[in-house]
Amino acid sequence: MSVSDLFKPLTLLHGPAMRNRFMLAPLTSQQSDFDGTASEYDQYWMEQLAQGGYGLIQTSASTVEAGGIAFERQLGIHSDDHLPGLAKIASAIREGGGLSAVQLHHAGHRAKPSIGGIPAPASGKTLEGIKAITTEEVERIRDSFITAAKRAQQAGFDGISVHGAFGWILSEFMSPNLNDRTDKYGGNLENRARFTLEVIEGIRKACGPNFQIGWRLSIERYGLLLEELREVTADIFDRELIDYLDLALWDSAQIVRDGTFKGKTMLSVFTELPRKGVRLGAAGKIMSAQRAGQLLDEGCDFVLIARAAILQRDFPLQVRANPMYESPQLPVMADYLRQGGLSERFIETMRGWQTFIKAGSM
Repeated sequence: MSVSDLFKPLTLLHGPAMRNRFMLAPLTSQQSDFDGTASEYDQYWMEQLAQGGYGLIQTSASTVEAGGIAFERQLGIHSDDHLPGLAKIASAIREGGGLSAVQLHHAGHRAKPSIGGIPAPASGKTLEGIKAITTEEVERIRDSFITAAKRAQQAGFDGISVHGAFGWILSEFMSPNLNDRTDKYGGNLENRARFTLEVIEGIRKACGPNFQIGWRLSIERYGLLLEELREVTADIFDRELIDYLDLALWDSAQIVRDGTFKGKTMLSVFTELPRKGVRLGAAGKIMSAQRAGQLLDEGCDFVLIARAAILQRDFPLQVRANPMYESPQLPVMADYLRQGGLSERFIETMRGWQTFIKAGSM
């Protein structure tokens, strides 16, 4: 398959088609206001990306409850006060010709008390001295995800993506290590997956047939079991509950080290599943036109661009102009990002990522 196939449109089960196979991964930039309102920096960043040629742009992880916050200056969608800023972002993306989605997030046990977070662990053993949340609290958070999706729809977004990765609340509930509950949200796999499925099904019911639902999934750490996640995904595909699966891999080429699928690529474990009308994409070190094209050969319907998008806001346009395009080598000077239009707040966030910004570069 050639790089030119990345520029073919992609239909989704609900709502409009993506104009090409490039999706912007949700990138936490920590440049919003302290109350979660989208700032002028968020707006400028999204305007840059909107002109960058993407088929679909996801916002950074956005809090569905004030207490579910994980990062200082995290974007919020837990209050109607956030609507005007979100509407401006949706509008900028639409004007650039791409589809838009808000990534819905709750940090669960990883909520940060120092910035107003209220840890919400699935188990009483995860955090010392903090009890597991009650069944009623799980249902309240589930409903907060659904209400946040309705807000995204009201703000003019084409859809949402449910953050089910990296040990945040939905991922945490899926993990047998972090979830030892005895209510309907704990125990066997069906019960541990219930929270995620109720969120997805509730959003579809509340937002209707033209709204798009993505689901971000990671497989590693936090006691997550690949075999189990494959089983849940197979069910979601079979019932066509989502429009697209976003596989968050640290490296899109990584190999399974042990268990049933030892020696296979992580990606192939999911691309081999029958997916009916659901689309599948992967993120993870996609830093060149050639690698993006290869992923379509490996069974992806689209690719998620993350680091490469921070380095070069218009990655899809670069690929269109040059099928041999490669991203700048990491780490880069802070000044390189500054000249590209990244805010000081965003640059500060990227300093926290080892190997992204050259140490000592101002």
